[in-house]
Amino acid sequence: MNQHPNLAELDKLKTRIQALRAKTIDNGCTEDEALSAAAKVAEMLDRYDLSLTDIDIREAPCERREYETFRKKRIPLDDCVGAVAFFCDCRVWREKNQAGQSRYVFFGLRSDIEVAHYLAELIDASVRSELGRYKTTAGYARFRHNDRHLANASFALGMVASIAEKLVAMKAARDQVNQSTGRGLVVLKTSIVDDEFGKLGLNLRAARSTGRTVSMTAYEAGGVAGSSLAINPAVGESESGLSKFRRQGP
Repeated sequence: MNQHPNLAELDKLKTRIQALRAKTIDNGCTEDEALSAAAKVAEMLDRYDLSLTDIDIREAPCERREYETFRKKRIPLDDCVGAVAFFCDCRVWREKNQAGQSRYVFFGLRSDIEVAHYLAELIDASVRSELGRYKTTAGYARFRHNDRHLANASFALGMVASIAEKLVAMKAARDQVNQSTGRGLVVLKTSIVDDEFGKLGLNLRAARSTGRTVSMTAYEAGGVAGSSLAINPAVGESESGLSKFRRQGP
């Protein structure tokens, strides 16, 4: 079994690795010296079952990133934002801004909260877009005028529930791959984020679950729309590493 260093040893290890990584030809080393340094870095990382990400993540500060809804009432994203945070290994809560409007606050490592904000924005926009499409369908036209508010809410709920289910499944698959490599990046990130989150001293209340009346016809149509929204975190990534969403089908 590999021996994992404690925090003090990890700091020393990081310093040694940084020094070795600095030994490049550009810094005046010969090619043999640079190759030898690179081999030493690989040996040290393998010995402690670490990756360069493991080393760097210890020093990464946790930050917050707000997603403004510009609305005082809850929006459909509210039923999916927890899954977004879970997928991105960060924490999230809802609060009011100075205008009394709701916003979601993602807290975690910078790269993770940027992805979370990106997904929140994209899901929010996609729900509005797909709801607009649904309103043009024959199925929607069958609802009486007085029932269309229920149809709208049911469609949106079905869509975000489908997206949330997909995010949770993708997260489980990704974690399984990480565990199979023997590297506990998720555990490491979770412990860091939890520790930093605890320092905030926030007194958060869990949202109360209330029963809702839904139209199953509209809910199922929303579920189909959510399923057709493909989430491809490993395909077509931008330079910032953000996942891309695209709609399947016409």
